[in-house]
Amino acid sequence: MNADSYKQEAARLRPRLILIARRYTGSDEEGEDVVQDCLLKIWMMREDLSVPLDALAVTITRNLCIDYLRQQRLTALPENQATDIPDIKDCDGERIERMMSIVRTLPDMQQTVLRLRHIEGMEMAEIAQLTGSTETAVRKALSRARLAVKKQYSRRKNDD
Repeated sequence: MNADSYKQEAARLRPRLILIARRYTGSDEEGEDVVQDCLLKIWMMREDLSVPLDALAVTITRNLCIDYLRQQRLTALPENQATDIPDIKDCDGERIERMMSIVRTLPDMQQTVLRLRHIEGMEMAEIAQLTGSTETAVRKALSRARLAVKKQYSRRKNDD
């Protein structure tokens, strides 16, 4: 994809992506920031992409919104509330953070499929339609993603 076709596609997608991001974040400014990050990611991948980019752009926007909301939830905890949480929950939080850091290292397709399936709770058919691939490809990507997360999690756990 060349720069001109990227500009046309970005201009066409931007209003839809802004609506999606605003719904997730609840803020016009944050929605704009998320869409800008999404378009930057697509720009960096433009040489490997072909038009239309709808499914990819929506997926990236949704994932960025989820990341933003998680970050807001983590920073919104009052200090006194954080000290009242039992040690076992701190351990769970550490495990979740370790797991999410592993997920962030996965290839984009595996990361997207894993998040859509386990965080969004989407069905395989919905994920296949959204990503523009087959259900079989989604199942394989999900299986590979789970296996990669399991291996890296075990490896990191043993290193600690």
